[in-house]
Amino acid sequence: MKNAKMNKTLLDRIKDKSAKVGIIGLGYVGLPLAVEYAEGGYQVTGFDIAEDKVKKVNQGKSYIDDIPDRRLAPLTRSGALLATSDDALLAQMDCVSICVPTPLSKTKDPDISYILAAVKWLRKHIHRDMLIVLESTTYPGTTDEVIKPILEDSGLKVGVDFYLAFSPERVDPGNKTYATQNTPRVVGGVTPKCTKIATAYYKVVIPNTYPVSSTQAAEMVKLLENTFRAVNIGLVNEVAVMCHRLGLDVWEIIGAAATKPFGFMPCYPGPGLGGHCIPIDPHYLSWKLKALNYYARFIELAGDINSHMPEWVAERITALLNDRSKAVKGATIILLGIAYKKNITDVRESPALDVMRLLENLGAKIAYNDPYVPSIRWHNGSLKSTKLTAALLKKADLTVILTDHGDYDYQWIVDNAQQVFDTRNAAASVKAGRNKIVKL
Repeated sequence: MKNAKMNKTLLDRIKDKSAKVGIIGLGYVGLPLAVEYAEGGYQVTGFDIAEDKVKKVNQGKSYIDDIPDRRLAPLTRSGALLATSDDALLAQMDCVSICVPTPLSKTKDPDISYILAAVKWLRKHIHRDMLIVLESTTYPGTTDEVIKPILEDSGLKVGVDFYLAFSPERVDPGNKTYATQNTPRVVGGVTPKCTKIATAYYKVVIPNTYPVSSTQAAEMVKLLENTFRAVNIGLVNEVAVMCHRLGLDVWEIIGAAATKPFGFMPCYPGPGLGGHCIPIDPHYLSWKLKALNYYARFIELAGDINSHMPEWVAERITALLNDRSKAVKGATIILLGIAYKKNITDVRESPALDVMRLLENLGAKIAYNDPYVPSIRWHNGSLKSTKLTAALLKKADLTVILTDHGDYDYQWIVDNAQQVFDTRNAAASVKAGRNKIVKL
């Protein structure tokens, strides 16, 4: 009876918006989620160890593409959203979402150190009737096998004294159609009560919420989603290599295949995979399966193909210069677009950086332009985006389109460039002379 009353109390507080919400990690997942809850009428506290992020949030200045200042600033001014690096405030929270990075180590093993740091914070401040949800992508079993024992070491029991669940983030930076609020949310708890409370927690800001049977099921859902993408992109990247050898236009082939109204979903090739999810998440599943003596062949093969695309792009660039009796060593090459996808500022795992590094190693003189990325960390310093001018394009031995930003005037670029290597089919509608544009 006591437990039922406690459950009802937390559920009631979630429903009447008196529950205090904490978000650990104010990156591209955590900040949009914090904004949704604050706009939904909840008192939200965002936790982050990066003092610059804390300061910017409290000033109402966003560093996330999908959250403009005009959304963030009113929330911080009204006090609906507060950012802090003080973990002691976790003791005041009723519901906490963990939205921290989960990178891979150099050996492609999962690095859950950020998750563990967040959980250790919570272990110090956990209290009865508290909901904790992990959103960070990880391998199946993390919530039950790693997080649960640490939190229960407090003396509290999951499903009775506190509630624990996993709900994978589904953020697609730059997507103008689907954002946090209207992207369906999968939720799996350690116990049925945990699932019920976590589902209620998300449903107040994400109406389309889908509960599954366990935390492991929810963890696997996320890995399936991104493995599906990685494998299909790996396939189409290999098809691009095949089409080049066969003298075919891969973009024409994909476009024609996409006319089939069933049984085919178009994916598109490029210079490699970027972002935090698709290049990384499948390796979490592959790593977990190795512990069960199973080799995830599709994942490993797709990862191998995708990771070598920057090398193939560099080889194509070398061949294009050779065809014009130019050596890559000493050649001036302009790279257009450094972000990992169009119309965003994010350069995490961007294949453009790998292409740049490979060309530099071959002795090319490299400059880049990106209207979304004014500078990047490069070697021991920084490298600034070069202003794109007709003179610069005319001087360059080759212009390479690596990210198909919508801001570029591709006709103007092609008109002024000596030759363009288009890895994204961005200049498909541009009129140009023979061999002025070369496709991937």
